[in-house]
Amino acid sequence: MTTEAVETADGADTLAAATRTTSAGSATGSVSGQPVRGEPGGIADSSCSLIELSIVLPCLNEAETLATCVRKAQASLLRLGVAGEVVVADNGSTDGSQEIARAHGARVVDVPRRGYGAALSAGILAAQGEYVLMADADDSYALDDLGDFVDALRSGAELVMGNRFKGGIEAGAMPFLHRYLGNPVLSKMGRVLFGIPVRDFHCGIRAFRRDRMIALGLRTSGMEFASEMVVRSSLAQLRICEVPTTLRPDGRSRSPHLRTWRDGWRHLRFLLAFSPRWLLYYPSLALQAVGLAGLIWLAVGPHVVGGIGFGPHSMLACATMFMLGVQGLGLAVIARSYAGHLGLLVPSARLARMVSRFSLERGLLVGGSLSLLGVGCFLAALTSWGATGFGALDTADTMQVPIIGMVLTVTGFQVIIVSFTMALTRIGED
Repeated sequence: MTTEAVETADGADTLAAATRTTSAGSATGSVSGQPVRGEPGGIADSSCSLIELSIVLPCLNEAETLATCVRKAQASLLRLGVAGEVVVADNGSTDGSQEIARAHGARVVDVPRRGYGAALSAGILAAQGEYVLMADADDSYALDDLGDFVDALRSGAELVMGNRFKGGIEAGAMPFLHRYLGNPVLSKMGRVLFGIPVRDFHCGIRAFRRDRMIALGLRTSGMEFASEMVVRSSLAQLRICEVPTTLRPDGRSRSPHLRTWRDGWRHLRFLLAFSPRWLLYYPSLALQAVGLAGLIWLAVGPHVVGGIGFGPHSMLACATMFMLGVQGLGLAVIARSYAGHLGLLVPSARLARMVSRFSLERGLLVGGSLSLLGVGCFLAALTSWGATGFGALDTADTMQVPIIGMVLTVTGFQVIIVSFTMALTRIGED
């Protein structure tokens, strides 16, 4: 979590960066084409006040299918009676996609920063509609059937996700691994980790209120942008719903930009990074509970259960578990607090109360006391050893006290480090 937060912070906010570029370069680059009004043959004024829906298509060398996608989108706008426009966010195509888009009346936004998320961020910012619908430019999504999306937006939804499993997936439209492993697993994780009521987490066609999405300050530039949009919308408590949509085999002769394992891992990494509770907190509590129980049980001496002996070695393993749990718990608290501070996650009132009570000074006192107790255990063990003339020791009888001393010393040091780190994240808040 911390690494992800640092990466995104160092990389700067994608939407914010695109905003600056848009302001400096008229929608991030060359712009042509006109908005489409809701009456056949009509052309709307170029001012954004007349545009209800912008259809944004990210594009990288989509010459084979782009014209079809633009025509379908425009025809759908006319049929629904929606004042709209088609925006092609081009990510550096070298196959003439830009000229094809302009020739068919789409507005082109040139996006120099590579990545699916970067292209969409720039396209969303350049869009002039109250609502934005995004879809891939490979002719796999039903751009000719957008009525359900528009109806949901007009009914108050702030993010409308397409659901390909409800609408239908034609033969050959989705690889086996994506259909039966990737999408179901990642969608399930999204529901469990974030309580998001979405069954098709990574559907590429979705619509939303433009102002709400810009306000989220989405940061990622790659394929994980799709996950970030849903997760951040849920954390911001936007109204999310799903509508059925169909998926057809795409019309390209080349392989897709999506890479199954690389992009799947990026999605998974993002989901875990935005959920320190499941990534760190719960596992750390489990490690601490098991480790502490084992330490207490073995502190009085070795035990034999079912013919299996448990002694100093088992106690050392329990000590390791407990200390890992302490370290993980501290990192979970730091990550959650810092993510809230950056606005990546909604600030936790409970965590804020806990942190306000547990000041740096109290952390130093508790950590220092534990460390001193640990040093005391080592001194006691040293005294006991000296009483025997510093000779050979029976580990089964003498290792318990040093192990407890190690646990107390390391735990105390961890408490001190976490206290200092939390104090650094709160500089300027006092």
